[in-house]
Amino acid sequence: MTNNDILRRIRYTFDLNDNVMTEIFSLANVNVTNAQVSQWLKKEEEESFVELSDTELAVFLNGFINLKRGKREGEQPEPEDKLSNNIVFQKLRIALNLKAEDILETLQCVDFRLSKHELSAFFRKPQNKHYRACKDQILRNFLLGLQHQLRPNSNKTES
Repeated sequence: MTNNDILRRIRYTFDLNDNVMTEIFSLANVNVTNAQVSQWLKKEEEESFVELSDTELAVFLNGFINLKRGKREGEQPEPEDKLSNNIVFQKLRIALNLKAEDILETLQCVDFRLSKHELSAFFRKPQNKHYRACKDQILRNFLLGLQHQLRPNSNKTES
């Protein structure tokens, strides 16, 4: 999944408008314009499409955590230079305050089965022998499951 695709799916799932999107970036102490957000949300084949960098998506996800959970005391976390699906998944889990059971229930909404042990492997440090890379399919199904839970009357499967 591309960073732009992840951003589009989060925007659709949580019904965020451009102003809220720029506010989320500002919650992570980065100012962006509505025009930048609009360019990131366009499809790849559109003329004014701009690719969202890993750092920019990390900033957005940090701001999303601040929006959903409140800013933590002290210094704010530095955005990662390189993102993996595991980091994106972890940041969404933190923002939404989800436990393993909640995530498994979300995945079951889209008929995707995963064991608790398989799930915990995604949230381990890469150096851990039980660490497992989160594939696009798993992150996509998690985002789709969230969409089904938060927008149950929506027929749209892609954003």
